[in-house]
Amino acid sequence: MQKFIISFLVLFLMPVFSFASDTLSFVYINGSNNNDAKMKNWYENGVHKLHPLLRKKFLKNRTIKKYYSRIGGLNIKEDPVIFFWGYDSKQDLEYVKGQLEISKMVSSSGAYLVRSLITQYLHDAIWVQKPHNMHPVIADLNEKIKQEVATTGNSIMLYGYSAGTFVTYEYLFNKLRYVNVENLFKALGMDEEFMDFVKKNPKNDTCLSALSKEDTGLGAFSSTGHLILNPNIQKLKENYLKLDDVTEEVCAPKDKIAGVVNFACPLPLFYSDISDPDYELNYYNKLMIKYILENGIFMLTVNFREDPLGFPVSSNMTVADIEKLLNLKIENPSGVIFDNSGVWSKRMFAFAHTSYWTARGTFSNAIIKSAINGYKFQYDEKFQKKILKNKSKKSEL
Repeated sequence: MQKFIISFLVLFLMPVFSFASDTLSFVYINGSNNNDAKMKNWYENGVHKLHPLLRKKFLKNRTIKKYYSRIGGLNIKEDPVIFFWGYDSKQDLEYVKGQLEISKMVSSSGAYLVRSLITQYLHDAIWVQKPHNMHPVIADLNEKIKQEVATTGNSIMLYGYSAGTFVTYEYLFNKLRYVNVENLFKALGMDEEFMDFVKKNPKNDTCLSALSKEDTGLGAFSSTGHLILNPNIQKLKENYLKLDDVTEEVCAPKDKIAGVVNFACPLPLFYSDISDPDYELNYYNKLMIKYILENGIFMLTVNFREDPLGFPVSSNMTVADIEKLLNLKIENPSGVIFDNSGVWSKRMFAFAHTSYWTARGTFSNAIIKSAINGYKFQYDEKFQKKILKNKSKKSEL
């Protein structure tokens, strides 16, 4: 269970008090069942209704306003930035729908109805989770983010909705620059001659996408998450010398990812494999958590309690508890990892998953409250003790 919690600590992040910049762009990422013009319009209309209210609440909140008055104030871009990947899955979905029509002729009406619902709501989530589909999506997202940063100079806050939470997770996991290459080669047991070469040619920290980039990367990841280095040592050295350029090309802009809000989040349902102790990517998950907490990145998950697909990612833990689970020292933490999956939307469970836009007042308030409480939970000892005491009392019931 603890390994499961470690793996999913990385899946909910939110920046409020330690933004890399005091000027932000909010980037919204769609979820499943958004792969035709009608659903694309539904999603984008929802974002355009939510964003002005959310922006206003950020700028007007007294606690956040008080903090940012120390650094000259907080500014959020007036227009939302929307990253839409739904059309990418459309061809595969049309094939599945064709097979569904064939099954209609031989199935009972009940079985056909269940298949139809599964196709409608889960196809895109399954599709985007597959690595050969996900990597082009996060590459496109990175280009969108780099363009926004280059144009505005803003830091970026990602908002992942439903299956869009898979995209935010994979983006952070593959694009954040949390890998120290010298330490990585040590962990992989490279010989003394190669390590001398690395020390004479130091490189900046990099990301997993740079390590595994075709032709110019250092190797490839196996299905079990092991990094298999290029067996041609000369080619490995040549690519290593190019690593800083590749990092700038494919990794997230340095110090510009302020955080992520994941909502309507089904991540634990689809990513339970990374709780496997033999899954080598857990090593990189731990490094990512350390990076997030040491670099002022805030992670937040907000779910409506009535949402049947809004899974809690983990119980909230202090930095000290996280250190124990990771078996890593976290130096000068300033980031926040916090889950709030108990928000009361006052919606029927059947409609709760799609009601974050219609219940946008409740949702916006929950984001602000969760962000503040998440920060206080990590860095206000009095508040932390109060929460842990209440948690202990509930566990005894």
